Amino acid sequence: MKTEQIRLEIEKNLNALLPDKTNDAWSRTIFGELPSSVTEKHISQLLEPCRSLVSLGGKRWRPVLSVLCSQMVFASKNKDKSRDDGPRPDAECFKLAPLVEFVHTASLIHDDIEDGADTRRGKPCAHITYGLDTALNAGSWLYFTAGAAIEKLDISDERKNLYYSLFLTELRRLHLGQAMDIFWHRNPELFPSIDEYRAMVQNKTGTLSCLAVITGVVSGGGTKEQALKAGEIARGIGEGFQILDDVQNLTTGNPGKKRGDDIVEGKKSLPVLMHIQKNPQDKEKISSCFYKAQKEGIISESVEECISILEKGGCIKEAFERGHSLVKQKSLELVQLFEKEPLSESALEIINLFESMLPKI
Repeated sequence: MKTEQIRLEIEKNLNALLPDKTNDAWSRTIFGELPSSVTEKHISQLLEPCRSLVSLGGKRWRPVLSVLCSQMVFASKNKDKSRDDGPRPDAECFKLAPLVEFVHTASLIHDDIEDGADTRRGKPCAHITYGLDTALNAGSWLYFTAGAAIEKLDISDERKNLYYSLFLTELRRLHLGQAMDIFWHRNPELFPSIDEYRAMVQNKTGTLSCLAVITGVVSGGGTKEQALKAGEIARGIGEGFQILDDVQNLTTGNPGKKRGDDIVEGKKSLPVLMHIQKNPQDKEKISSCFYKAQKEGIISESVEECISILEKGGCIKEAFERGHSLVKQKSLELVQLFEKEPLSESALEIINLFESMLPKI
């Protein structure tokens, strides 16, 4: 199955668990039996902020990766067996697409609140459109609703428990990574080591890639041990893309965002940390730029001043090359964990997926 077909199937499963209009069956799945006085207008306080962000799109590359991993692992385990007319081997994984995508969406809602951001995917952030209290509550609800994708599966309790265990571990790690990030960006003078930055990113961003791959491996028939090993490789893919995201913020600006808003938000991104490691004499100047940008906003001259310092030091380009290399290296490691040459169609699709997402050097 080609990537575009996979995306269409993923959208169906996302819409089924986060519908435009609710019905009794959906309500019972999510909430159990509710009092008759609970109506659509009450439930919409949760649904609308979440659906509005999900409907704005996104690459959906994590659930796509999950399905491709499921297909690859299944093909690897059954290469000497003839296929029958039974259920598609990736059917379970498609139903788990919300597990990855809803956690991603919930993290964006909360991330925007914690960063004081005003736009996401070119539109006002959820907390601006719906209010801080509603957005915060809806984002939290979506984390839990993601888990309903497991509950709906027609599989053994033992298998459900495995999915739940892996899912909840990654949720806890995601929040640890976010806690580290918040701790640093609240203090303009506090700069973590590069190793600390990597640990933060592998938890905060890498956990989503890890969850996608773990889900795919298990649904494809892989063992828990194989899933965990593949998940650790996937953390590196997430790290690589976060580095590239850091670089884009300081160059062209991220889609739906403004160039340099990471500086306003106090983000200690890899180009900043690399520059300070090489040029410790600039630490005080960069710290001053962060402080002024946080105080004055995106129009502050200190934003471009800080970017100029980083450009002259060459660390933006160096970080770009590191992120680029990391994605390529780890995506190859991922497929080679299960396959040797010649690679299956699904393994090649994984390689091609990441190649298509990588910006050109």
